[in-house]
Amino acid sequence: MSTQGEKKDLYLLDAYALIFRAYYAFIRNPRVNSKGFNTSAVFGFTNSLLEILTKEDPSHIAVVFDPSGPTFRHEEYPEYKANRDATPEDIKKSVPYIKQLIEALNIPVIVKDGFEADDVIGTLSAKASEKGYQTYMVTPDKDYAQLVKENVFMYKPRSKGGGIDIWGIEHVKEKFSVEDPKQVIDILALWGDAADNIPGCPGVGEKRAKDMISSFGSIDGIYEHIDELKGKQKENMVNFKDQVKLSYHLATIRLDVPIELDEKALEREKPNMDAVNKLFEELEFKNLISRINKLYGTAPVQGDLFGAPVEQTPQEPVIIESSFKNINDITHHYYLVDNDMKLASLKAELSVQSRFCFDTETTSVHAMEAELVGMSFSWKEHEAYYVPVPANKEEAIELVNGFKEVFEDGNITKIAQNLKYDMLILKNYGINLAGPFFDTMVAHHLLYPGLKNGMDFMSETYLNYTPISYESVVGPKGAKQKNMRDIEPAQVCDYAAEDADITLQLANKFEKEIAESDVKALFEEIEMPLIEVLTDMEFQGVKLDDKALQEFATKLKETIAGLETKIIELAGMDFNIASPKQVGEVLFEHLKIDAKAKKTKSGQFSTNEETLQKLKDKHEIIPAILEYRGLVKLLNTYVEALPKLINTSTNRIHTSYNQAIVVTGRLSSTNPNLQNIPIRDENGKEIRKAFTASDDEHEFLSADYSQVELRLMAHFSKDEHLVDAFNRGEDIHAATAAKIFKVPLDEVTSDMRRKAKTANFGIIYGISAFGLAERLTIPRKEAKEIIDGYFDSFPGVKKFMDDCIANAREKGFVETLHHRKRNLSDINSRNGVVRGVAERNAINAPIQGTAADIIKQAMVNIFERFKSENIQSKMILQVHDELNFDVLKGEIDKVKAIVKEEMENAVQISVPLDVDMGTGQNWLEAH
Repeated sequence: MSTQGEKKDLYLLDAYALIFRAYYAFIRNPRVNSKGFNTSAVFGFTNSLLEILTKEDPSHIAVVFDPSGPTFRHEEYPEYKANRDATPEDIKKSVPYIKQLIEALNIPVIVKDGFEADDVIGTLSAKASEKGYQTYMVTPDKDYAQLVKENVFMYKPRSKGGGIDIWGIEHVKEKFSVEDPKQVIDILALWGDAADNIPGCPGVGEKRAKDMISSFGSIDGIYEHIDELKGKQKENMVNFKDQVKLSYHLATIRLDVPIELDEKALEREKPNMDAVNKLFEELEFKNLISRINKLYGTAPVQGDLFGAPVEQTPQEPVIIESSFKNINDITHHYYLVDNDMKLASLKAELSVQSRFCFDTETTSVHAMEAELVGMSFSWKEHEAYYVPVPANKEEAIELVNGFKEVFEDGNITKIAQNLKYDMLILKNYGINLAGPFFDTMVAHHLLYPGLKNGMDFMSETYLNYTPISYESVVGPKGAKQKNMRDIEPAQVCDYAAEDADITLQLANKFEKEIAESDVKALFEEIEMPLIEVLTDMEFQGVKLDDKALQEFATKLKETIAGLETKIIELAGMDFNIASPKQVGEVLFEHLKIDAKAKKTKSGQFSTNEETLQKLKDKHEIIPAILEYRGLVKLLNTYVEALPKLINTSTNRIHTSYNQAIVVTGRLSSTNPNLQNIPIRDENGKEIRKAFTASDDEHEFLSADYSQVELRLMAHFSKDEHLVDAFNRGEDIHAATAAKIFKVPLDEVTSDMRRKAKTANFGIIYGISAFGLAERLTIPRKEAKEIIDGYFDSFPGVKKFMDDCIANAREKGFVETLHHRKRNLSDINSRNGVVRGVAERNAINAPIQGTAADIIKQAMVNIFERFKSENIQSKMILQVHDELNFDVLKGEIDKVKAIVKEEMENAVQISVPLDVDMGTGQNWLEAH
């Protein structure tokens, strides 16, 4: 096709640089589809490509790959890139899909044997510049900076936070402190590149390399003035002259690759949308299908996206046909139940079922604020019933309570997707839903941990069926989107009935799989009963002293203002303390606190907490900045945010617990996120102080498992020394210190105990000598000695860790005491970084997951005891290994006895579970 009018811009993508960047961006939380395929690299690359096509609308484009064999650099220097880890297997598997995508989009792929992608891109960019193109080299690789010149730019994805940086000549000059981008080669030659195994000059890092080139202009300039250098620096430059020259040659991107600039071949073409759609469906890129449809599809435009402007002739849409079936393809019977006769018939039918599926339509995703719009029911596949609920609350309660008998019948299994939400909705209308329960979301989470648990995803994945979208009923997202209450019941019927029908179909599939799996007991005895427990906790809520928080907010603002004044005075200049960029400039350019200050990939000084913690003793301003940041976060995240979450009807906070998000089995919570409420410093403790007992007749009770993960390590490892220490009731950190440092227990110092405590908890998370050294602020050698001493003292722990990894390598997963699985597809990766993450998870997941299962079991048992013994006190919060209760003062002794007994006996292991308990008028006093 012809170019877009006079527009001549060429985008050249460095394929592998973008693929690796995409893969590692998701390394901690990989995207895995229903087939178990890690789609991180494909998704990230596709996202980057679509960003360019959408935002930049290039006239010419190509993707450049490295060749499969060696290049001229390998031939000239066999050690080139020899240090690199093996390419992760998931990247190797992803490349064919990425090439399929590029082919489907009709974008040319360029590979030149013997030359790397940067040489090809360098040559093509130079030729394109001569022909008047604006050329953008799309890569995160800093080496490309040497190629920047007039009409040739780096299009550089940011390392964090999204977005891109476009580097022109002035940007490169600023980033590298050079007069000409070509001088970047000289800097790279001195600095070297560990990733590519380019040796550089020993003793010369990034900053010194920039300083030397800034002073002498080039490598040749340095050697012309070699006598001006001193000491070791001069000695190294002389002794390693040949190495520096070789590094210069290796770092130079070639501009003479034998390849022609085929302008016609590089023109942007229309894609093969059928091929794109099939690929995206196979990869389960549902959102990207929608996005690419907007780019190439139905919206009429004023001009041809790929060619010359079109006058008033809309572009013919490209129709994307899905292979998934929908409501129009399946014979179904969905009924609107909108009169007394139909209602009576439905209730009669439900009453004789052994199980039925139901779903609620509401006005809000927040259950404690939502009003019921309708209910749908299904007990036979492809058949469902929708019951509209009137807006008038009294009429609604009357209608809903007509179903009370079947909802509260303990002989009928209730099926739903995210059952806890529906249970809460019904509770607000006077219905206490009775089990047994089957929640498809939780079932899927146990059967396929790590996959998405939304109904639409599961429907397409397991039923090959696309449900009616919410937006098709209420309109697209935005200010004009309607509420479900605004839609006529007849229009809601198919959508609501289909939800119940699809959920029933999924339940029929998952029930069989659960029955045949190792997680059957976990599902039936812990996770399903837990739904009622969590529902009751959320319904009860917790009292918050918002006035105390408002007073604390005022004090915090005064403290923050004082810190601002102090920081400005210490800096000797005015600046925006909230700006990391300006903080970096003040600390490292103005105050010169650290001559070796690191910069982020975007070019600004790193001022994150980890960096500043290491420098806190260097200058008084740094502790002040750390304190300022901590208080601002506390103010914004909790002190001012929590009062806004108080429900106006109940005057309490009602957090929402999530059973099907964290793969270890831990509960998470939102609105507010209780897991992150700070407790260590005095200011953080004020937050807990605001969570109070409901009134003067109640007390706040906190019960916390003591060192549960260490106790589980003792049980799993069967290490006799660790088991004996717990069974004797010893201070485990002191006992560990005595073993590691080889001193009697009564001679363990507080510093020894501190180090042992850090090692104890760090070992569970696979801490390295480097990590332990960082955490304890000690030399790495000492940290290694502590870890070695730990494993010498507790050999069973080392064997357990090794066995966890070995078993995971054989099976591809690890599991908890209750058979909750954690899939570890990367455990056999040849790439050390990827494999290391999986190995740490292999050790930690069984321990952390078992701890999660234990506290859930305790919650279920306590709840049942409260019911059977008619206890009026309530369980109200769960945070990590801690349970909190709002206890009637007259029941305090009985409640404490029940809680302690059930928590300590939730599971029988080889060491005792120990629970610390406390009471008070608020969370702080009790904890």
